Amino acid sequence: MQYNLLGNTGIRVSKICFGSLTIGPLQKNLPIKEGVGILEKAVDYGINFIDTADLYGTYPYIKEVVKKNRDLVIATKSYAYNRETAEQTLRRALDGIGRDYVDIFLLHEQESIHTIHGHREALDYFIEQKEKGLIRAVGISTHYIAAVKSAALLNEIDVIHPILNFRGLGIVDGPRSMMEQAIESAYRMGKGIYIMKPLGGGHCIKDYHEAFKYALEFPYAHAIAIGMQRLEELEANICKLEGLPIPPPLESALAGYKRTLLIQDWCQACGECVRRCSQGALRIGEEGIAAVDKEKCILCGYCGSVCKELAIKVI
Repeated sequence: MQYNLLGNTGIRVSKICFGSLTIGPLQKNLPIKEGVGILEKAVDYGINFIDTADLYGTYPYIKEVVKKNRDLVIATKSYAYNRETAEQTLRRALDGIGRDYVDIFLLHEQESIHTIHGHREALDYFIEQKEKGLIRAVGISTHYIAAVKSAALLNEIDVIHPILNFRGLGIVDGPRSMMEQAIESAYRMGKGIYIMKPLGGGHCIKDYHEAFKYALEFPYAHAIAIGMQRLEELEANICKLEGLPIPPPLESALAGYKRTLLIQDWCQACGECVRRCSQGALRIGEEGIAAVDKEKCILCGYCGSVCKELAIKVI
């Protein structure tokens, strides 16, 4: 396993970060024992970095793994916008993972300097907790070039978690080349960079080798967060990282595995998912239920978090 210091944070992370969204209730919803088994196998392979969020519902999996591996690097995120909500989400994180500190706490899905300013009270609270030792580094996650550029200029931001893949899928406000430039600038300014969705939420699976090669060779990321649901995915990703050929049976298993956004027929067409989708991938269709544009959908599953009918899920 390769390890890097995450910018100027002093935190040493594995090149592969385990993206835990995919094992939790917004996606695969694995039984705790099964999800923990995959995480423990990842740790056995040398992965010491796990990404989660207040939204994901994956703290119970991580808590079990942390019991035996106290020094794992855990990054979490929240939509906190003031001191009260920031304190609540930090408390949930500490209780959720069963530790008295969180390595990295990010403001979730920031869009620009304006949204960062809108969450300023929460950011200031997280900075205070960093000074107390409850948080080791603070930052943002984003699908926006503008947010990367803005965060790079803020001394108090330690870590940036931007979307990047070889197709440029999911970047909201410009082409891949502009995101690359923004990330490079932030990297050179000492920010810790770990990119998300190198496989485009599963859309790049058919171009898996090209997508993984691009992510590994991009020189301005300290780590790559990859969502994994199965041991086969974990093993294939480790092979790619180590420059080893993927065994043919494993290759076949990956080729036959496709994720999709499932919208159940009991959808009430309330429109909450449409408003929630930052990619503009959802609409209310002619059938009177939500419909998805599969070319725009990055299979994040965030739409499912606002569905009161539990009618949306990534499978």
